[in-house]
Amino acid sequence: MTRRLFAALRFALGAAALCLAGAGQAEPAFVGTEACAGCHAKAAAAWKGSHHDLAMQEPSPATVLGDFSGAAFRKDGVTTTFTRQGERFVIRTEGPDRKLADFEVKYVFGVAPLQQYLLALPGGRLQAFTVAWDSRPKAQGGQRWFDLYPKEKLRPGDELHWTGRQNNWNFMCADCHSTNLAKGYDAAKDAYATTWSSLNVGCEACHGPGADHVAWAKAGARGDAHKGLTVLLDERKGASWIPDAATGIAKRSTPRTTSREVEVCAQCHSRRAQIAEGYHAGRRFLDHYRPSLLEAGLYEADGQQLDEVYKWGSFLQSRMHAAGVTCTDCHDAHSGKTYAPANAVCARCHLPAKFDDTKHHFHKPGTKGAECASCHMPARLYMVVDARRDHSFRVPRPDLTVKLGTPNACGDCHRREGARWAAEAIAKWRPGTSPPAHYAGAIAAGRAQAPGAERLIAEAATRAEVPGIARATAVSLLPAVAGRETPQLARRLPADADALVRLASLGIAPLAPPRVRVETFGPLLTDPIRVVRMAAASALAGVPRAAFPPHLLSAFDTALAEFRATQRYNADRPEAWLNLAGLEARLGNAQEARRAYDAAIRRAPDFAPARVALADFLRELGRDDEAQAELREAVKRAPANADARHALGLALVRKGQRGAALPELERAARLAPANARFGYVLGVALHDAGRKADAKRALEDAQRRHPGNRDILNALMAYAIEDGDASAAAKWRAKLEALDR
Repeated sequence: MTRRLFAALRFALGAAALCLAGAGQAEPAFVGTEACAGCHAKAAAAWKGSHHDLAMQEPSPATVLGDFSGAAFRKDGVTTTFTRQGERFVIRTEGPDRKLADFEVKYVFGVAPLQQYLLALPGGRLQAFTVAWDSRPKAQGGQRWFDLYPKEKLRPGDELHWTGRQNNWNFMCADCHSTNLAKGYDAAKDAYATTWSSLNVGCEACHGPGADHVAWAKAGARGDAHKGLTVLLDERKGASWIPDAATGIAKRSTPRTTSREVEVCAQCHSRRAQIAEGYHAGRRFLDHYRPSLLEAGLYEADGQQLDEVYKWGSFLQSRMHAAGVTCTDCHDAHSGKTYAPANAVCARCHLPAKFDDTKHHFHKPGTKGAECASCHMPARLYMVVDARRDHSFRVPRPDLTVKLGTPNACGDCHRREGARWAAEAIAKWRPGTSPPAHYAGAIAAGRAQAPGAERLIAEAATRAEVPGIARATAVSLLPAVAGRETPQLARRLPADADALVRLASLGIAPLAPPRVRVETFGPLLTDPIRVVRMAAASALAGVPRAAFPPHLLSAFDTALAEFRATQRYNADRPEAWLNLAGLEARLGNAQEARRAYDAAIRRAPDFAPARVALADFLRELGRDDEAQAELREAVKRAPANADARHALGLALVRKGQRGAALPELERAARLAPANARFGYVLGVALHDAGRKADAKRALEDAQRRHPGNRDILNALMAYAIEDGDASAAAKWRAKLEALDR
């Protein structure tokens, strides 16, 4: 995994919920895969040896693929050795105290194209060792040890070091590699007692707990339409794909009206934060997980995968998802393999005579360009050696590459020719047609705060044909570009049929006055989806209780209680304590807020966001010296954190120490050029320090990156007027006026 993956992993407010489904009822019991195999031999045989079966195993000569014959791996001055000691597999490496020590392999993690090993640390922690075994054949570059962070120099204390929190199995990995996992974290002891029903991803991970099903079968398989299962994954039962000769694309005989199967897969094949234990088939995905939207750093502006996003977010964007396709239309549910190789699996629904033909793909048969996946499912490498295909099944759009800089599948083979050449080639192949409208323009404009971004976002957010996850992403970008259209959108979005859109709409809530905020977003406190309700409680925290109508006060209190409980459930993470601290601070509970800030810092002294937020909290209490001390400690422990640098710079400005402030503000702007506020503040600070030429350069650079930012444009116009530069002032005024057109 990459640093970007972990840097992007932040608990959104309300991102950890206790599962209350079935409260007061006896929970169905898990029985283990062996209990299923007796009656379902064919399915069990297909599953045996699959990636699900081999997701996690006990170490043995049969399961350990790596070279433990005394092999050595050297990086950053540390020599790691891999040996056998009787029945034990041992890794000698640098431990948390920076000394070499022996660590026994407790579990084998994964199988292909790489295998990791879990090592134990005190407090019940299992850690994924970051020197992995490349299990590919030697001819493909495999059969070697390699580092998962080849460009990073990591030492104990860094969150990405194998001993750090971002490689902690109990939180980061366990929920998806075992069945019926209970994290078992005890905050008082700062220790885990993690348990599971099946070590690997067994039958019940997808079908739900099986005790009632076993009882139903033993009773003669009668009397229960659900067969004792928590849900039937039967969305494809009775449905068929009927070829359409005109389009060459099959249509589903009956519409798919539920998402049971896709949500079962989404529990692990999505980029998400776990918000509840106890998910099983039949429960709502969004009651247990908060998925990432098409966020910068995770996805390209057009929704293509960028970081590790595990397919679900990509698939939701696809025409295939909209047409009713589910995962098992292409993949065997038990082996995980596609039903047929290469183009043959696509031919199940796309007539080969129309699509597997040079008139469609314009490439020589038998070449990569003639393979459906090459154009419609381009792959990226993750974890150094793991190629994963994008599941948005998109049409290559080199025209978007020209306009927005997003990649396109043509470029994988035609780098020299370039995107413009590819766009022109496609135009020649499809004369008389124009590329369709795409939400990429709205997302790119929102990210850059470009002129017209609000209008583009409003259009994308309200177009029914735009996938819900893309509409939600557009909505999430509104706060930074809010203008005349946002209040009207705010009235519509909380009632949207898509839960992701409703969730994203809560980002607008702080822009509204308290009473309007309650009137507009208060109904979401009773939303049927837990993650929406909890986010609503957080967004409304701090609004005076008098602003709530009586019928919403109890719902608000209930959601607040859930919110607090959920953060404590994930008390092993500093983000959860920071969420709790922010909530209590907004509610005016200063003592509780301070305790939560301190808990976040105790959990992770290097976690800069907690110290930055604590400093802001202390400043509001008039304790500026303590606040500055926290910021200096944040910069010391996380020198590359732009937020900490920026906050320290502002603190020094308030103290009148401009000479010391400017280097911090400059460093913050360099570290985070995508942050328009940092560029604006730097420009103003330089101007106030008398460095007018430097201020102009900084602001113009920020304006190029964020052409629609009003603060930057206003500063440029004001300084041009101050300098008597009428031409420049007119130019910036015109750009400001253009934003309102």
